[in-house]
Amino acid sequence: MVVLSKLSDKIDQLGVPKPLIAHALVGAAIMAWSLKVAVPILIKNSKQKDEKVSSNGILKTQVSDEEESKVAEAEKLLVAQNLKNKKAKEPGLNKEFFKQLKEMIKIMIPRLASYETGLLGVHTLCLISRTFLSIYVAQLEGTIVKYIVRKDVKQFCLVLLKWFGIAIPATFVNSMIRFLESKLALAFRTRLVRHAYRLYFKNQNYYRVSNLDGRIENADHRLTEDINVFATSIAHLYGSVTKPCFDLMLIGLSLMRSSQKMESNIFSGPLLSGSVILLSAHIMRVLSPKFGQLVSEEANRYGYLRHIHSRIITNAEEIAFYGGHKVELQQLRQAYNRLVKQMNNIFTQKLWFVMLEQFFMKYVWSGTGMVMVSLPILTGSAGSSSKPGSSSSSESMVSERTQYLTTARNLLISASDAIERLMSSYKEIVALAGYTSRVAGMFEVFEETAQGIYSKTTVAKSNETEGVIEFQNGLPVAKGRIIYASPDSTSISLRSVPVVTPNCDVVVPCLNLEIEPGMHLLITGPNGCGKSSLFRILSGLWPIYAGELHIPKPVEDKPCMFYIPQRPYMSIGSLCDQIIYPDSREDMARKGITQNELRSIMKMVTLEHIVERDGFDVVRDWKDILSGGEKQRMAVARLFYHKPKYALLDECTSAVSIDVESNMYESAKAMGITLLTITHRPTLWKFHTHILEFDGLGAWTFRKMEADEKQKKYD
Repeated sequence: MVVLSKLSDKIDQLGVPKPLIAHALVGAAIMAWSLKVAVPILIKNSKQKDEKVSSNGILKTQVSDEEESKVAEAEKLLVAQNLKNKKAKEPGLNKEFFKQLKEMIKIMIPRLASYETGLLGVHTLCLISRTFLSIYVAQLEGTIVKYIVRKDVKQFCLVLLKWFGIAIPATFVNSMIRFLESKLALAFRTRLVRHAYRLYFKNQNYYRVSNLDGRIENADHRLTEDINVFATSIAHLYGSVTKPCFDLMLIGLSLMRSSQKMESNIFSGPLLSGSVILLSAHIMRVLSPKFGQLVSEEANRYGYLRHIHSRIITNAEEIAFYGGHKVELQQLRQAYNRLVKQMNNIFTQKLWFVMLEQFFMKYVWSGTGMVMVSLPILTGSAGSSSKPGSSSSSESMVSERTQYLTTARNLLISASDAIERLMSSYKEIVALAGYTSRVAGMFEVFEETAQGIYSKTTVAKSNETEGVIEFQNGLPVAKGRIIYASPDSTSISLRSVPVVTPNCDVVVPCLNLEIEPGMHLLITGPNGCGKSSLFRILSGLWPIYAGELHIPKPVEDKPCMFYIPQRPYMSIGSLCDQIIYPDSREDMARKGITQNELRSIMKMVTLEHIVERDGFDVVRDWKDILSGGEKQRMAVARLFYHKPKYALLDECTSAVSIDVESNMYESAKAMGITLLTITHRPTLWKFHTHILEFDGLGAWTFRKMEADEKQKKYD
């Protein structure tokens, strides 16, 4: 404004008439509008002429159009694939959103008398207090102007002291609003995280969600970032919606009371402003470009550009071998050019819409506010009964009007800010609908997978699995049962249980098996025949689609089955924590196991040198410190610590020397642990009594192993 005023003074000095300048500005605006309409037409006509004149131009245009159409088709395929993978409705302000938000609020505020309710109450009081303070400050500023007009220095100084005094509680309330909003967001996040963690670890959901269900690809991102953004968004939205509502309500009452003091009609101003705001909002909504579709198309093109980058990174070696960098570079350039074209289109659309929006919000609404403020002065009868010759009465009337005008102007500025915040909060609500859909969808998936309800793309068709798996609504139904026998029963029994992968690929149609304690079972067969799949079914990780699985009931402090994979998991913690995993130090103390016993276990797996080197209490990154063979021996040490009834050994000693491996198997049998082993080493056959052999085509044989039986080779 200072720059404009200086420029205006210089123009006056030059003697240039201001109406001439105004006409020039209007002409420039009309010329800009004409160029905007005419330039695209001229460019289009120029292109058509060039295409008619030059045959090379025809060829180039056809090639570029063909290449762009190819990129467009590839983008459509990618979008269609993403929509197919999502299988969910796009989030929006609909009935589903309010239903999901209601469920989220029940989690965030579990009861009326809670910590979150107290925070909301204090936050609401601060918001109301801030509105009252804004009105009071506006009145003080009007009073200050009143005494300036009257040249009353004493009253001016007193009111100015009040103005500085009110600054302390006003700034404190502003800071408290931000503080309470942050505390509220953190409290909501804590409630949601606790609920999410409880569902995530219920019935081994952390495994089921990532391996048996295909609806959530990035559970880690949803558990951290999405919950945080949702909690922050809803906490901010509460203040950004309630505060403008309080402002409009109380400011409207204050303006009506000021109009009443001026003895004017209290309804004419609000009716005029409301009508103008509603009419201009309707015009902007009608003339608004379809930014949703434009932004969606921009997101599609941006996603396709990232998709090409990802393909290059994933297939860098193959592209380098082929020398296909020119083709990939051309595709990248075409994808980027399409993205730039769409972004320029959005910028152009925004240019004229923002111009229209600013015209209504800054000029039409401001003009309406001027009319609204001036109506009580122009039409009011306050001061009309004063004596015409009294100078003091005239000065008093002018100061009163000045006070009203200043106060009303400040209140209108606050009201316009409130209306602008309310209009912008619509975008925040739409964004909140997306966050709500992601978080609520995650909770829904967690609850369904905990109950054994899965949704995943199946490889096999329903007619291929007929008689083995039952489908309902296109999804397989796990009708099998896991029956826990009494503690006296220690056998494992599979009765007509099919071995089926999570993709509904039937590996073995029907498996009948009875394993007693001391029946050391060797499981053999070609790759993909169902050996490891059987272990996952026995452990309860994979659903049972038919038949019954009878397993012993777990006894406290002693697991029924203990699974050791080929690549053991090393947890975070000390060496002692690695041995007793998944027990804690408290569990170890309750079982009465000492470090001397742990030392004996480490000696049995020939890892006593690690104890002597690091001790039991030193925390290290064991995943990187231990070698592959040491990790496998550490896993066997866990087996000796827990002493289960059955050990499921899946190639768990492939990196261990034969002599150490033999000693560990002998020790396990001596402890009374029944071995169920998948291995390709012929040296381990002598430690087993029975054999389960899969042929890879769905058939199997279960028999007692002969004394001199040799390992069969599988291609």
